[in-house]
Amino acid sequence: MTKEIGFKNRDRLLELGIKIGLVRRMRGMSQEQLAERADISRTYLSMIEAPNTVCSFTLDVLYNIADALGMDAAELLKMKLPDITKSEQMQHGADD
Repeated sequence: MTKEIGFKNRDRLLELGIKIGLVRRMRGMSQEQLAERADISRTYLSMIEAPNTVCSFTLDVLYNIADALGMDAAELLKMKLPDITKSEQMQHGADD
């Protein structure tokens, strides 16, 4: 039996996947390296990180990914994504 992911959790899972990808790149790791250290497949990690695909995963996988990134799972969950809209406005200036 498959349980449908609620809208609120859908957004949370998408954001978490994006944060995992950002931290991985900041650490200079490839998907292959992180997947191997987290004991998951690269394909599965790719699905988790994909910004247009909701991929639910277990706490076990979250803990493995966080450990492989050298951080606590709570840190990943609490991280805030940069406000891209504000930074784009600052770079390009207002159109007014």
